[in-house]
Amino acid sequence: MNNLIVDAANDKILLKIIIDKQSYTSEYSNSRENFDNLSLIIFDFLKKKNTKIEHIANIFVNHGPGKYSGTRLSIVICKAICLAYDIKLYSYGSEQINGNNYGKILDLHKKGDLISG
Repeated sequence: MNNLIVDAANDKILLKIIIDKQSYTSEYSNSRENFDNLSLIIFDFLKKKNTKIEHIANIFVNHGPGKYSGTRLSIVICKAICLAYDIKLYSYGSEQINGNNYGKILDLHKKGDLISG
């Protein structure tokens, strides 16, 4: 099962894809220009990792607290992608990933501790 994590609540926009037991991460500046192109950045990230959006089963997006614009825009973009490609959307809070431990998100998902969107 392939999973995509999107976190734009902090100083950087983080994209992480987890494919089986491997993970790939990219960070981008948390800027207005990148917010305007977030969907393109996501698709470009997937392309560079040789993954198609159709192969993503779940998208996990940070709902904050954090930077207001980044958080709200990332939620909207992820929700649109999930609706268009029939992908499950989940949100998590910044406090759930202590020390940026994004691997914990999959554990929270398995326990049912994430908000389905």
